[in-house]
Amino acid sequence: EAAAEAAPPATPDLSARQGYLDAAPGGIDARFAWTRPGGLGAGVRIIDVEGAWRFSHEDLLDGQGGVADGTPSSDLGWRNHGTAVIGEFSADRNGIGVVGICPEANVRAVSIFGPGSAGAIQRAADLLGPGDILLIELHRPGPRFNYQNRTDQRGYVAVEWWPDDFAAIRYATGRGVIVVEAAGNGAEDLDDALYDARPAGFPATWTNPYRRGAADSGAVLVGAGAPPPGTHGHNHGPDRSRLDFSNHGALIDAQGWGREVTTTGYGDLQGGADEDLWYTDRFSGTSSASPIVVGALGCVQGARRAAGVTLLTPATARALLRSTGSPQTDAPGRPATQRIGNRPDLKAMLPVVAVTPKLAPLYRYWNPRIGDHFYTTNFAELGTGRYGYPYEGVQCQVNATRGGSVPLHRYWNPKIGDHFYTTNFAELGTGRYGYRYEGVQCHVELRRLPGSLPLYRYWNPRIGDHFYTTSFAELGRGRHGYTLEGIQCFVFPRSHTPAPPDTTDGDVTDGDATIGDGIAFGDLGADESFLVDLGGAVDDAPAGPGAESFTVDGPGAVADGDSFRLISGPTDGLSDEEAIDDIDTKASFQVIEATEAAGVQIQIIIKGASR
Repeated sequence: EAAAEAAPPATPDLSARQGYLDAAPGGIDARFAWTRPGGLGAGVRIIDVEGAWRFSHEDLLDGQGGVADGTPSSDLGWRNHGTAVIGEFSADRNGIGVVGICPEANVRAVSIFGPGSAGAIQRAADLLGPGDILLIELHRPGPRFNYQNRTDQRGYVAVEWWPDDFAAIRYATGRGVIVVEAAGNGAEDLDDALYDARPAGFPATWTNPYRRGAADSGAVLVGAGAPPPGTHGHNHGPDRSRLDFSNHGALIDAQGWGREVTTTGYGDLQGGADEDLWYTDRFSGTSSASPIVVGALGCVQGARRAAGVTLLTPATARALLRSTGSPQTDAPGRPATQRIGNRPDLKAMLPVVAVTPKLAPLYRYWNPRIGDHFYTTNFAELGTGRYGYPYEGVQCQVNATRGGSVPLHRYWNPKIGDHFYTTNFAELGTGRYGYRYEGVQCHVELRRLPGSLPLYRYWNPRIGDHFYTTSFAELGRGRHGYTLEGIQCFVFPRSHTPAPPDTTDGDVTDGDATIGDGIAFGDLGADESFLVDLGGAVDDAPAGPGAESFTVDGPGAVADGDSFRLISGPTDGLSDEEAIDDIDTKASFQVIEATEAAGVQIQIIIKGASR
């Protein structure tokens, strides 16, 4: 039932309440996926099978194909349910309301009313092709309570228990369609021997599909896990622990948030008379969990398509979800042995593709009269200097085309005379705080590629100027009234021929995990250097609190007698200099008392000394 409070004149941006979009382990890191080509789900087709939807909703207008088959129910409960499901992975990226996990996917729906559940699944499968996704948002009373309907949904199980639904799902996966199926809210152990007994009326050849083996539908089954404690002010148990209503068992492949899901429909977050403006942050169950997994798979399939990588199949999708992700945790009375699987982690799921960008110079200008630094890839804008802007040269090189990069947005504030650049469109959107949006200046990298450099961002509140430089030595941690705000992005030096990542020799590694995305160490000469990005707080190691060691590995990388210094980047707490002598071809370095500064990733510059 909708809340009595009327909707505002314009729906606000509610996406900050969508914690499931955030970085792992709390979310699935959809925001990272969006920085990758295809990571918004372009080219992916998804069909939701259930009862009804509100495709006229203000946040479900783009990429929607509506109801493709069946007759939607007129029941408000069904309609709210379908609207909430679709909103999780398909809500428009329009600056209002919520945003879907893979908003560029093409989405349709097939209603069970008319064809029945098995018929709806088969019809949906016929509308899809290999690599597309079919979501089943259904469960049904099972044998625990003699197939009786219950208001508490106890004993409800996944629909593949029934032979006709199982056959329809198997038909879909046999066509290469990835089927994502809600495991159900019956609080059932699907490994229980109860499910081995053949019900009356089932074929003599029937075997328990929950055991998989020969009777494997090929679907991805999804359980419901707790969101991080404190989400929307509530605590449902340890993050990623099984919620008490969720079915569990060895066949469950992955989990999603089963509480506190913000999406379209219902009207408890934003209500009023117009159903097209309704939003909720209380959507729950395996019903809310399954669309999160669908969205993750949509991002992956879009990225794989854009990269020219083979699309996931039903089998490889299931394997990827099981082999990656943030692991399930224990809760009192609900141990992780009651399996609901891992929460997807898109950063781990997305394909790793070597990108060789096409580069263009980024020209730098300074206007001392108004105190403004200006950067552009279009030399014709200011040439060698005009309008009070003397030309200061080429700052760096950036991506001329999108490639595997992200846009660097440009803004202008005429009141204070400041140009501002950011990769985070949410910072100023289409314009606020006096800043006017001037469009995408160029494309840059959010992660370090071989040969790239950090672009440091500074702010001087006295003169109202944002300053960007690849030379940390220019302003260091802050001087001349400028405060370091962190690394905006990664760019390339003024003379640089990009190369694909070298992941065979000379990598910087930490245990089994590569640090710095495969940066080759190479053969450092005097005063040559490169930066290692640890990506977050330094782990405790046996060497002492806050210490972390890593190795530089590769033939010819270093020689006996070489010495190196560890020089702190824009992070307090690193040892300013640590001399290491008698280096062999495997050199081990250690960070001493490294700590993470607010908003800045830990970085270490390794610099060669004179030989």
